[in-house]
Amino acid sequence: MKQEKQRKLGCLILFGLLSATAWSESKDHAYTSESVSLGYRVYIDNCALCHGIEGNWIEGVDLSRAQFKTAVTDHDIKGVILEGAAEGRMPRFDLSDDELDGIISYIRIGFDPDGVAVKIGDPVHGATIFRGNGECSSCHRVSGHGPRTAPDLSHVGSNRTPGALSRTLLTPEKALLPINKTVTLVTTAEETFTGRRLNEDTYTVQIIDSTERLRSFKKSDLSLYEISNEPTHKPSELSDEEVADVIAYLLTLRSTR
Repeated sequence: MKQEKQRKLGCLILFGLLSATAWSESKDHAYTSESVSLGYRVYIDNCALCHGIEGNWIEGVDLSRAQFKTAVTDHDIKGVILEGAAEGRMPRFDLSDDELDGIISYIRIGFDPDGVAVKIGDPVHGATIFRGNGECSSCHRVSGHGPRTAPDLSHVGSNRTPGALSRTLLTPEKALLPINKTVTLVTTAEETFTGRRLNEDTYTVQIIDSTERLRSFKKSDLSLYEISNEPTHKPSELSDEEVADVIAYLLTLRSTR
């Protein structure tokens, strides 16, 4: 009984205690469907009682959305599972290499057996790429800094899963949300405006135009209102490791509320 209580307590605090350590590229990787299936069984047997079937029973932690107390690598998670933490309150778990890979893959896949596991890299390096050769900050705004021509990413880690972020970077044509599609407006006075929708209802539409100016239109004053289905950016040309790092950084951008 005592051992079972320790096991439950360990499951409860497992991901709340994880902290980022040195980046180890060789330890982070994508996983097979067989690994995901095994991970599901390991999760049900060891973690679901405390974290819940959907992984969101513990305040401040949502395993299915990769929302831990901090962004971590696969190697970090394995270390805590195998070594324990918090002066013994988090006990060691004696899992095989396959079971470790499985439980991490199931979490990384966002609890979706039909999805694709996403590699999560180094958030510190990801921030550098975001502001540097990734050129993300040339369009996106974060914490009050950057342009408004593309969606504000200040809290993107709170509302997008790792899988969704990966699709946005690698296959943007499959990930573009309707509200973020580029629109072209032509008024009855023959003025043309192109931009990104902010709001729309039956009678009006508000956009941020190409000069970052907020504009509001009555639909009755428009002779053309065209919504483009083309992605707003091309697939990323970053390496797999760089994409993993950018995703890790984006997952750290969360609401503090």
